[in-house]
Order: sequence, then C-alpha cells, then structure tokens
Amino acid sequence: MTYSLDNGPENASHRIILAHGAGAGITFPFLEAMASLLAVRGLAVTRFEFAYMAQRRDGGNKRPPPKVDVLAQEYAAMIAAVTARKADRQRLVIGGKSLGGRVASLIAGDQYAAGRIGGLVCLGYPFHAPATPEKLRTAHLETLACPALIVQGTRDPFGSQPEVEALALSPAIQVHWIGDGDHDFGPRGASGFTRTGNLADAADAVATFVRTRL
Repeated sequence: MTYSLDNGPENASHRIILAHGAGAGITFPFLEAMASLLAVRGLAVTRFEFAYMAQRRDGGNKRPPPKVDVLAQEYAAMIAAVTARKADRQRLVIGGKSLGGRVASLIAGDQYAAGRIGGLVCLGYPFHAPATPEKLRTAHLETLACPALIVQGTRDPFGSQPEVEALALSPAIQVHWIGDGDHDFGPRGASGFTRTGNLADAADAVATFVRTRL
C-alpha cells in the first residue's frame, strides 16, 4: 500500500522521486512547495508515501516508522514501479525529506551501480537526532559513489553547518547551504532570509545539480 503524486512535465529529461519525513506525508506544505518549485523549473517529480504513512489516509492509527531496512525495500519497489512507466530516456533521481532522504541514500549506491538512477537529492538530511549528536548516520556517506546533493539549513538541529563540515563525506556528495535555515529551511525573522526565498534557493540548487552533474 502506498500513495503517490506527480508534478511537472511527464516528458522531462529527469524525474525526481521524493519520499517524506518521519512524521508528515507528501501533502505536508514543505513537500508540496518543493514539488511545485521543481516542476516550474522543468523537472518531473513523483512524491510517494511509505506504507506506514499511507495507511493513515485509510483511517489507520498513527504508527512510528518501521526499521530502515523495511523502508529501503519499499523505496526500491517504488523505483521499479516508476521505471516501468516513465518516459523513454528519462533519468531517475531519488531522494526525499529527512527520513525519506536517508532511506534513499542507503540504497543509492546499489541503484546507481545497477544503472537504475543517476543521482541522489536529500532535503534536510538527518545526520543525527537532535538530542544525540554523537550517534551519526553517516557511515555509508563516506564511501558513496553515486552523485549526491544534500540541501541543508545552516542551523539544522539534525546537522548544522559546523557539524557537517567537520565530517568526512564522500567527494561524490555536494552540500548546498540554506541561509539561517532550520530542518524545513525556515529562517529566523531578523536573519535577512525568508522561507519563500530559501525554498526557491533549494529548488534552484536541485535543478542546477540535476542538469549539470547528471
């Protein structure tokens, strides 16, 4: 069981598959805005929900996400489903918001090596839980061969700029920093940045990455 939505031109050169964060689905305002902004920039976008989130739409109880191994299998199945229906020669990019991006990153190496995807895009990567910065979720990112873009707020509690810049990430990974952004790229009022501007900056970074590196 899953739930998905498409945005953008069906015959675009690239299609980005985006999964959601741990606590909010694909109709959450952040992903709604990003899908629209990416579509305006000429990219096709497929958003999908993991089964634990999709079941809420059928009146099911709220459940926490299952283990990432289960989510990784669901993500791989979505890649296969999108591949079967996408336009000819359309290149796939995978990624997502927070948890969704982490799950995509865990399968990106194998999917890239098999020629199924061209790259990875993570929007607010959860490098660690806010309360446990010592428990990093980055071991696989140190050797990742798949071209990847992480778009991260400079003050994201799941991995701020000073924290992330101290990590030994693979040279295949590019990080684009969002000015004064939190986990949803929202800035503080007196920072000089705006949420609208930050979301547009993120979409520009994704579009540029896809078109120039993939």
